[in-house]
Amino acid sequence: MLALSDAGELGFDGERLARIDEFIERQYIATGRLNNAQVLVARGGQPVHYAHFGSLRDDGTGMREDALFRIASMTKPVTSIAFMQLVERCAVAVDDPVARVIPEFAELGVYTGGGGALPFAPARRGKPMRFVDLLTHMSGLTYGFQNRSSIDAAYRDAQLDLSRGSLTSDEYIAKLAQIPLEFEPGSSWNYSVSTDVIGIAVERLSGMSLGVYLAEHVFGPLEMVDTGFDVPEDKAERLADAYGYRPGKTPRLVDRAVESRLLQPAKFHSGGGGLVGTIADYHRFCTMLLNKGKLDGAWIVAPKTLDLMTANQLPDGADLTETSRSLFSEANNAGTGFGLGFAMVIDPAKTLMPASKGEFYWGGAYSTAFFVDPVERITMVFMTQLYPSSTYPIRRQLKTLIYSALTDSHA
Repeated sequence: MLALSDAGELGFDGERLARIDEFIERQYIATGRLNNAQVLVARGGQPVHYAHFGSLRDDGTGMREDALFRIASMTKPVTSIAFMQLVERCAVAVDDPVARVIPEFAELGVYTGGGGALPFAPARRGKPMRFVDLLTHMSGLTYGFQNRSSIDAAYRDAQLDLSRGSLTSDEYIAKLAQIPLEFEPGSSWNYSVSTDVIGIAVERLSGMSLGVYLAEHVFGPLEMVDTGFDVPEDKAERLADAYGYRPGKTPRLVDRAVESRLLQPAKFHSGGGGLVGTIADYHRFCTMLLNKGKLDGAWIVAPKTLDLMTANQLPDGADLTETSRSLFSEANNAGTGFGLGFAMVIDPAKTLMPASKGEFYWGGAYSTAFFVDPVERITMVFMTQLYPSSTYPIRRQLKTLIYSALTDSHA
């Protein structure tokens, strides 16, 4: 059971925090928009509010605190932290060419035409891709699900978005290296498989699978006992069903837990979206981030490393409205920058919602989300299982409800 601290002692109004539960139940669970949800709010690492809603399974099995959720792109910050651990050991540098570790990328070029029913035109050679370009999603890579271009179509044909069971890491890179980049690295921002490539770099640099590396260097030290790329047999009963949005209808079951491929070992450990875990585990990860890389005596990364990761790396201090080509929903564009694995608030007024400058966050395709506010020392983790994450504005609504309950602001 999650032990809750007194909300009043930590600067929250308990009655206003209770609005979160009423809102989620009335607007999302009772209406059938969401089948399940969990939310955990903490200050200074101490939980002040927790609630769960709905059912774990389509058969009516009740929700449970230790439910396992597909956290999808909330895997990305974890993988980015793992890479930065190797940077701290000088096994690699943020500005190293990617081809130093992944030589298959040495001949990558930029798209000049073709695709679809036609072969790609010869690619134009541009600047070499660096690891900073991957960490910031300024690499020129993309996601097939964006459905915008011939490059996206090639990703779909190669099944690069969802490759958990079909490709090894080396096969994944070999396919990816055959497709031109959308743009010259460093020139624009596009949400992409970049963090999957970062995960493969972690594997090659460490000599371990990504899952083993994370277990030894992140999950073990943080006591994140339920997070990994596979769901073991003794935890299978805790996996939630996953649903897909249908306009005007109740969500459609898209991954029945008892039949999920997550119950089988993954062939490919997707650093961009493959992890499954609990709200309690991700709360520990967020608390480590809030504490500048440390939790309960375990140092995961150094404070200055985390400062670098949560600083805006977009050119000339721009926000995503000025640099993004993407159709994505894990961040709001206005007033939002991007660092080495996280989005962050660079201008709270432009976000048009309560926020602190320097707050950093991300989310996942099944509508999960987290944020870390180092000014107010607030963290939030939200779990549910509805694809895609752009369906409802629940992330904005949760932030509004949380900050409206804050009575003792440090800003």
